Amino acid sequence: MTVDEAPLNPAQQEVLDLLGATPEDRPSFAPTLKATLRADLEDALSDLTSEISPDSPMFVNKHDLAMVHGCERRHLAEKEKSFEWSPPLARGTIAHKAIELSMHQRRRPIPLELVDEAMDRLERSDDSISHWLSTCSETDRAEVRAFANERVATFLECFPPVKVGWSPVTEARMRLELLDHRIVISGRSDLTLGRADGLTAGKVIIDFKTGSMSPTHTDDLRLYALLETIRIGTPPRLAASYYLDAGTAQAEAITESVLHAAVARTADGIRKLHELSVGTRAPVFRPSWGCRWCPIRTECEPGLAFLGGADAENSDRFDDD
Repeated sequence: MTVDEAPLNPAQQEVLDLLGATPEDRPSFAPTLKATLRADLEDALSDLTSEISPDSPMFVNKHDLAMVHGCERRHLAEKEKSFEWSPPLARGTIAHKAIELSMHQRRRPIPLELVDEAMDRLERSDDSISHWLSTCSETDRAEVRAFANERVATFLECFPPVKVGWSPVTEARMRLELLDHRIVISGRSDLTLGRADGLTAGKVIIDFKTGSMSPTHTDDLRLYALLETIRIGTPPRLAASYYLDAGTAQAEAITESVLHAAVARTADGIRKLHELSVGTRAPVFRPSWGCRWCPIRTECEPGLAFLGGADAENSDRFDDD
């Protein structure tokens, strides 16, 4: 019996039922949607044409938009800080790479073998994680290996085996240039399944998450759906976050209203990012649980006040019974 022929367990069947669809359940869209969405984005940002040079374009991704729609002061602090790899960051990247490799195995994948292969490939790659993997301590290496193995094992247990007929694509890159190359929006989804049939939606975009659920994950996927729609003209049918810790997926059907909401959020975020970068906008503080990971958390009064109140309110969660 091959992997594809093996019966699904209830968790795998649940994911398949959520992400799958019959031909009758796949919506069709107008051929003008692609042009309409692009025009709406460019119209909303047209006044920036004189402020951004195509020789020095503004680059935007989902992380930039998530940060600026959160605490703008934290966004600036993160920009001022040089990026450094750490075990928490590395283990997520390794788990994602191992899962990518699992999609293309011709035999039943073994989690730890996938993790070791992922670590080896990343260490030999041109990615910035290569240096961290080659210089980290054996303890850090063992920690990220163990974590990634757990996540990959959970994925293989809970996600249905991906069939060739589903047209799987891992690390699918997307790019959109606006205002004659003045603004460049890019993205990369972890996995896509299916494909459009003319103007009928069929593709599912999936992002794998190693943390807890967040509303920003839905916004990230809406951005990907927008980029995909402007790229080929037909929206994806569904966009989903798959949470490796929980072994569950959260999905949203992509509609025209969802795409127009993504246009509004993207345009608003790009404007804020530009104004913050040139100093014409005072950053807005928006304290949240994200303050715990902010580079200026020890000197930010709104953040300290929020965390102090939140810790006091939730202190009983950690009391002994």
